Amino acid sequence: MFDLATRDIKYLSGVGPQRASVLNKELGIYSLHDLLYYFPYKYVDRSRIYYIQEIDGTMPYIQLKGEILSFETAGEGRQRRLIAHFSDGTGVVDLVWFQGIKYLVGKYKVHQEYIVFGKPTFFNGRINMAHPDIDSASDLKLSSMGLQPYYNTTEKMKRSSLNSHAIEKMMNAVVQQLREPLPETLSPAILAEHHLMPLTEALANIHFPANPDLLRKAQYRLKFEELFYVQLNILRYAKDRQRKYRGYIFERVGEVFNTFYSRNLPFELTNAQKRVLKEIRKDVGSGKQMNRLLQGDVGSGKTLVALMSMLMALDNGFQACMMAPTEILANQHYETIRELLYGMEVRVELLTGSVKGKRREAILVGLLTGDIHILIGTHAVIEDTVNFASLGLVVIDEQHRFGVAQRARLWTKNVQPPHVLVMTATPIPRTLAMTLYGDLDVSVIDELPPGRKPIVTLHQFDSRRISLYQSMHKQIAEGRQVYIVYPLIKESEKIDLKNLEEGYLHVCEEFPEYRVCKVHGKMKPAEKDAQMQLFVSGEAQIMVATTVIEVGVNVPNASVMVIENAERFGLSQLHQLRGRVGRGADQSYCILVTGYKLAEDTRKRLEIMVRTNDGFEIAEADLKLRGPGDLEGTQQSGIAFDLKIADIARDGQLLQYVREVAQTVVDADPHGMLPENEVLWRQLKALRKTNVNWAAIS
Repeated sequence: MFDLATRDIKYLSGVGPQRASVLNKELGIYSLHDLLYYFPYKYVDRSRIYYIQEIDGTMPYIQLKGEILSFETAGEGRQRRLIAHFSDGTGVVDLVWFQGIKYLVGKYKVHQEYIVFGKPTFFNGRINMAHPDIDSASDLKLSSMGLQPYYNTTEKMKRSSLNSHAIEKMMNAVVQQLREPLPETLSPAILAEHHLMPLTEALANIHFPANPDLLRKAQYRLKFEELFYVQLNILRYAKDRQRKYRGYIFERVGEVFNTFYSRNLPFELTNAQKRVLKEIRKDVGSGKQMNRLLQGDVGSGKTLVALMSMLMALDNGFQACMMAPTEILANQHYETIRELLYGMEVRVELLTGSVKGKRREAILVGLLTGDIHILIGTHAVIEDTVNFASLGLVVIDEQHRFGVAQRARLWTKNVQPPHVLVMTATPIPRTLAMTLYGDLDVSVIDELPPGRKPIVTLHQFDSRRISLYQSMHKQIAEGRQVYIVYPLIKESEKIDLKNLEEGYLHVCEEFPEYRVCKVHGKMKPAEKDAQMQLFVSGEAQIMVATTVIEVGVNVPNASVMVIENAERFGLSQLHQLRGRVGRGADQSYCILVTGYKLAEDTRKRLEIMVRTNDGFEIAEADLKLRGPGDLEGTQQSGIAFDLKIADIARDGQLLQYVREVAQTVVDADPHGMLPENEVLWRQLKALRKTNVNWAAIS
């Protein structure tokens, strides 16, 4: 059996250099192995032949067997089309094509028998089928009389006649060559214990299943394997890290922590905060490096937990550092923490790109001498010139906005890496957290401090704008502030949406007695900060903005969030925007403004927002509605998981099951020495080579 991974795709029958180049660029398919692992996105049952006389207006896709009676062309210019009159003796269907007319007339013959597959429609009293699949009845493919696979293609591929049908033919040619079993990628023990289909059989059935049961078994085998190696990679990495990196031991909770707890704590901790602090205390006292993800909804008190964790470091002779993604957020943390530590002998400093000259030099010296106990900053804290006397704990806020390399550079500040606490207000569903942050321990603050009033969320149509403005006038007159968020900065020719520039002018006209500021991503940082400051200080009563305010602005006096064209935003984004209000004692409101015409999934999104304030419930719903999205880069995690068949949203139970299997392997064979697991470690090594980011987890 030849090696599928080394056999170039261009040598496959029907491909050649030109098509191979398109497959390389569009799908990353270079070898027969790559092609075989390009899985169908759906299957259509072609096991039944219908009679034309059975066709009614309710049928989706159907299959017919008959002959072409005649051809004709109709229309001019772009409306020019080829019509083939097709009959099976019980009626006539017009097969219609708008492209490739000359090619089709030459390819298909009158009075020859064909199998036709497509969606029937009725037009002018006749049955039509536009751009159907058509095959000679004497030359049927394996799949034509069963479940037919459909493959995703791009526009460039279609221009090279590489449609789903063409990929299916290529796949058939490869599957026909699988006469000998392929080398197994899972151990015999795992295959037997979990009743998994052999690899060769699974690959054949994922493309050309003889029946639905075999398709399910093939899908299960391939999903199991894919998720198993993702988890094995994460868990092996975590095990290696524990062995390689010993953590500083924080032996005690001392005077600094206790003074803060007894004298400065602004309110009684929630049970969730107490639980998380216990988890952190256990980590930092264990001798292992802490690597913990702290999830908590907006306003749940994550910053207070982070501060108390940093005070544990101070009590044990170490410094602490908090890194935020923006200057505004870093400033906010700095002011909050200084206020919380008022009267205590703890030196806190702020280091951002704006801090220069003698002030910057003094901070760098203070860090080296240990005079500065807590440093708050942006990415400026990871510059080579910034060094600590003894950095014991790093807190990273809004973690998904930092790249892996940036976070890792904080580790190089010490010979021994510090403990790491990662905070995010973006709720991450459990299944996604297991995949993206599988090597981190996860803590959740799932309780809001007492006295917080839940935000009231309303969905209003654009036609009720007068009523909306009246409500805003009332809120501002009572001394509160309002956000208005737009999906676009300027008017777009392509999409008809509200935009910030027009909205700003309109709001200024509607509220002439109040000051309106505006903030968007195209502004220079200094200009943006100045506008933000107008709102934070209370000089401006209304802020008109894009989603740049999604994270970081803390204005307790703001009580109304208006989101224009709310249908354009995902659930998690809507929830983050809503979290900008509800931070004070007053009742807050989030108004989702849309037009009347809404798609069904949009209605579901808005209904969920109106129904619940629970960020975790919203995140789970968002994952189901949208899928996991981009699992790599700064958008989510810094880890690229090239999932070809598993779906984190739908396969959550399998993911948890497979994680337990992988954990058993790592616990029994931490050094990868057992002969029965040789195939597993070999396959993991191969996957790490082809998935370059797999080694760069958190």
